[in-house]
Amino acid sequence: MRSFAGMISRASGGLSLDEALLRWEEEKEGTDARRLREAMGTRLDAMERSIVEAEEYRRSGRFVGHDGILLGRYVSQSRSLSGPFPLRACQIALAVATYNAAMGRIVAAPTAGSCGILPGLLFAYREIFGAERDQLLGALIVSGGVGEVIARRATLAGAEGGCQAECGAAGAMGAGALVFLRGGTAEAVAHGAALLLKSVLGLICDPVAGLVEVPCIKRNGLISGLAVAAADMALAGIRSVIPPDEVVDAMAAVGRALPEAFRETARGGLAATPTGRSLRKTLAEEAPDLEED
Repeated sequence: MRSFAGMISRASGGLSLDEALLRWEEEKEGTDARRLREAMGTRLDAMERSIVEAEEYRRSGRFVGHDGILLGRYVSQSRSLSGPFPLRACQIALAVATYNAAMGRIVAAPTAGSCGILPGLLFAYREIFGAERDQLLGALIVSGGVGEVIARRATLAGAEGGCQAECGAAGAMGAGALVFLRGGTAEAVAHGAALLLKSVLGLICDPVAGLVEVPCIKRNGLISGLAVAAADMALAGIRSVIPPDEVVDAMAAVGRALPEAFRETARGGLAATPTGRSLRKTLAEEAPDLEED
């Protein structure tokens, strides 16, 4: 699927959006829609498994510890400003992203650096609001459709487009999935994704010491909350003045314009701060083969 306009058109024939996307994929690739759904189901199950493992084993990264646990303790004290759903989504996102940094098994959705966002949103939704597996699977398929539009019109790689292409894309996919779960139209799904992307245009990829930890993990948590807000806005009838496909095109143009230092090279942004350079030096002393600036 190359456009949100095409996605909306496909869903106008009486099919649900997830079924419309599967039918389109079947026509394009010649793969049976039932098998495609089953394949997506294995990814959904792997996402759930990554959450369980992340919260059971509690592995930490090199520079980042157990922020998900800290957030959970804070919530249990009834001091939180946010509601239960975005907070639980954030907690799961932090845990899964940390698990990835500790070499745990995750689903790159759409990338390893943004792996916590979709699991956080989907499974927090199930916990807080209740949802059957088939509903979550449909939402995952819809999120995949959103991701494919972004991949085809722009990029999903931080090295090409900055973090707007990784955590930003994952947030857009998550916003679209939430709109679908709440019964929103295909148009609302597209605008939920667009509203999210508009809010992260120009977000750079600046991994401290070259690791997928700082600021990646906390961005997973924060953008989960942004996805909830974008979905609510779209469900309320708010629409992006700039059409969703043009928003993605703008994202692609911004990504191309970003200096190389801001595209996953660890030479700009937070990675270039005094503390960022100090952490890189510490890591290089422990692993001498790490290339210094």
